[in-house]
Amino acid sequence: MSSQTYTTIGHVKSVNGSRLSIKLSDDIKSSIPIIDGVVYRVGQIGSFVRIPLGYANLYGIVTQAGAEAIPEKLIGISSASDNLMSSRWITVVLVGERIRDRFERGVIQYPTPEDEVHLVTIDDLKIIYSQINKDSSLTVGQISASESLPAHIDLDKFTSRHCAIVGSTGSGKSNTVSIILEAIASNKKFKSSRILLIDPHGEYNETLRTYSKVYRIGADTKNDENELSIPFWALPFNELFSIFPGALKESALESIRAMVYERKVEAAKLLDKKPLEQSISADSPIPFSLNKLWFELDDFEKQVFNKEKVGSDFELKLVDRIENGDPSNLKPSKHHPPAPGGGNPNINKGAMGILSYLNGIRNRLMDDRYNFLFNPGAYKPNLTGKATKDLHLLLAEWLNHDKPITILDLSGVPSEIMSSISGTIIKIIYDSLFWGQELNVGGRKQPILLALEEAHSYLKAGENSISSRIVQTIAKEGRKYGVGLLLITQRPSELDETVLSQLGSLIALRMTNSKDRGHVGSVMPDDLNDLVSLLPSLRTGEGLIMGESVKIPSRVRFDKIAYAPKSSDPLISEQWILDKPDSKEYEDLILRWRNRKFK
Repeated sequence: MSSQTYTTIGHVKSVNGSRLSIKLSDDIKSSIPIIDGVVYRVGQIGSFVRIPLGYANLYGIVTQAGAEAIPEKLIGISSASDNLMSSRWITVVLVGERIRDRFERGVIQYPTPEDEVHLVTIDDLKIIYSQINKDSSLTVGQISASESLPAHIDLDKFTSRHCAIVGSTGSGKSNTVSIILEAIASNKKFKSSRILLIDPHGEYNETLRTYSKVYRIGADTKNDENELSIPFWALPFNELFSIFPGALKESALESIRAMVYERKVEAAKLLDKKPLEQSISADSPIPFSLNKLWFELDDFEKQVFNKEKVGSDFELKLVDRIENGDPSNLKPSKHHPPAPGGGNPNINKGAMGILSYLNGIRNRLMDDRYNFLFNPGAYKPNLTGKATKDLHLLLAEWLNHDKPITILDLSGVPSEIMSSISGTIIKIIYDSLFWGQELNVGGRKQPILLALEEAHSYLKAGENSISSRIVQTIAKEGRKYGVGLLLITQRPSELDETVLSQLGSLIALRMTNSKDRGHVGSVMPDDLNDLVSLLPSLRTGEGLIMGESVKIPSRVRFDKIAYAPKSSDPLISEQWILDKPDSKEYEDLILRWRNRKFK
C-alpha cells in the first residue's frame, strides 16, 4: 500500500462528558494505513486519537470498537438509509489536551459533533512522552505502541498518591515490582530513599539483593541476611492476645489488660527516656515480661486454700506450693489439688477459669516458630521488664541503614498470625513516622514507600483486622505524613474497596479471572473501565499504567530484571531424584513436633 500523510479517520457524532462516540470515515482505504513509513492500526482498543480544536489538540483513548460503540439514541431513531450497523464506530475517552507543545492531563474544552478525529502518530507520542520532570521521573520500560519510546512514571505521584500492581500468576507482576523498586534504588540522586517491602514468600531476596537489606526468620548470615525480630510488647494488647489459641471472657480479658497496664507502667520507669505515666496504656509499645505475667496468672489459678475455724468464724489460708516454678524457663509451680466434696484444700474462688488459655500461651512461648516474636534476642525483656535494646534501635535497623530497600521476609511466619504480624509491622512504622513527623527521621522530612506483596492475604475486604485498619488509615491520610502505599496482588477482588478507591495510580497486568477484572474495572481512573477487556490478552511483562503517575494512560512493556524472582517452593524434580532417607528419622521428626522445636 502506498504511503500517505492524511491522518483523518472519522468524525465525532456524540459527546457525553468525556466519552465520545466516533464514526470512522468510509473513505479510509485500510484499517492499517502507513504514514511516513510507519504502520498504524485504526480503532484498536487502547490506542490513541487526536481531535484538533483551534490552537489545542484533545487526546483520547479508544475503549470500545464495533456495534457496542454506536450511541443507543442513534440506534433507536435510525432509518435503513443510515446504515449504522454497516459503519465502523469507536468509543473514545478524553484523557488530556496539548496546547502547542505542552501536554496536560484533563481537558478544559470539549469537541462538538462533526469535529474531525485523527490518528495519533509517533511524532504526537514523542511530544506527550518527552514532557517529563527529569528530577522525579523513573524509566520502567517501553511504550508498547512504539518501543523506541521509553515509559516513565512520576516518582512523587507514584509514591505519595499510592499505587497498586495487579495481575494473575505468571503475568510478570514480581518483575514489574522489582523493576520499579530497582529504578528508585539505583538512582544515585535519591540517596536517602526509604522503601520497606513486606514479602510473605521471600521472592525478592535475590532479585533486589544489590539494593536491599533482608530480614528473615532463620537468616543466612553468610548471605548478608539479618535475623527478623518483632518484639511482642510492640503489639497492641488485643493483637498480642489474639495470637494465643482459645478465647477469653470479657471480664478475664479486662483483668489481664489491667495487669499488662500495671507492668508497662512499672517497666516504663526503667527506660532511658521515660514517657508520661498518664499517656501509657496496655497498647503502648513498652517492654514487659510475658513469662512473668503467664507465671503469675498460672500460679493464681492453681492456688488452693484451707478453711480454718478462728473463733466463731472461718478464715481461708493459702496452702503452700508443693514445688516452686520458674518463670524464666516457663516451669509452672505445683500445687495441691482441691479436695472433692468441698473439703480442704478448697479451690481458689477468685480464679478466672483460664488454665486452658494459659496452657495455650505457654505452648506458644515454647514454640520455635514464634521465637522471632517471643524471644527476639536483645529486645526480649527480663523478668523486671528491662530490655537490652529498645524500639528505636529496631526502627533504625530497618529504616536507616546504608541500603535504600528493607525487605522483611515473612515466609517463616506461621500463616495463622500473618495478618496480625504484618499489620503490627505496618502500624509500628506508621505510628512512629506520624508522631515523629516534625523530626528529620519522620515521614514528612524523609518519606517512605511501603510495598505490600500478596496484599490480599492480609488485607481482605470486610475484615476488621489490624492490617486492614492500618492500611485503610494510610490510604486515607498517609500522604500528609510522607507514607506511600504500593499494593501488590493477584486477587484484587479480595481487597478492601475503600483502599482501592484511594489509589492514585494503577498498574494492571494480564488478568484472566473475570471477577478480578470486574473489581479492577470498578476502580480504574479516568473513566477507563472498558479497558478491562484488554487485560486477558496482554503479553507477559506488559501492563496498563493509569492514573496520576503517568502523563497519559499507557500500555507498557516493562524491562526485565537481572535476577528473576524465585519461588521459595522446593524443586520436586531435584528432590525426587535423590535416594529415600532412613526411616529412623521419623523418630526425630515426632520428637521435634512434640517439643515444637526445629532442632
